[in-house]
Amino acid sequence: MRPWKILARRVLLSRPPWVEAGVEQVELPDGRRVDEFLWIKTRDFAIAVVVTPDGRVVLERSYKHGPRRIALALPAGYVDDGETPDQAVRRELREETGYTSDDWRHLGSFTVDGNYGVCTAHLFLARNARFAGKSPGSDDLEEIEVLTLPLDDALAAVARGEVAQLSSAAALALAAVAL
Repeated sequence: MRPWKILARRVLLSRPPWVEAGVEQVELPDGRRVDEFLWIKTRDFAIAVVVTPDGRVVLERSYKHGPRRIALALPAGYVDDGETPDQAVRRELREETGYTSDDWRHLGSFTVDGNYGVCTAHLFLARNARFAGKSPGSDDLEEIEVLTLPLDDALAAVARGEVAQLSSAAALALAAVAL
């Protein structure tokens, strides 16, 4: 197998720092050309399965406009310029939930959409998390309710459809394997 050759690239939409989209002219390994193969780029993000010493997972219940509903999710946020994914996830955890941890494990980094790219999701597991006090809050547009559930209950919530975001479902599954 060989990668495709990018012959030309054109931006159709640019709204920094949130989204950029366009088309590429590509040549396939067999010589065929595709003149307008779509690509999309959004901001990379980091997400964490955060487990307390008694085995409970820190979750957030909030409205997410993408799926247009209130659902459970894991603490997550965009990786800001000049920030590493592990710095971003620690910052977001503290801002959104008030929890901290000194026991972190990287579960992997994954392209969100294999065809169009979109962004990279950086998944983490934080163990022995403790509530460090009321968070100073963030400038997010979200209203968040923080709750904890045993890991088995969090996985059951995924199966019941109470988790709307693939990133949260995938991170919970990877954490269950790791634990």
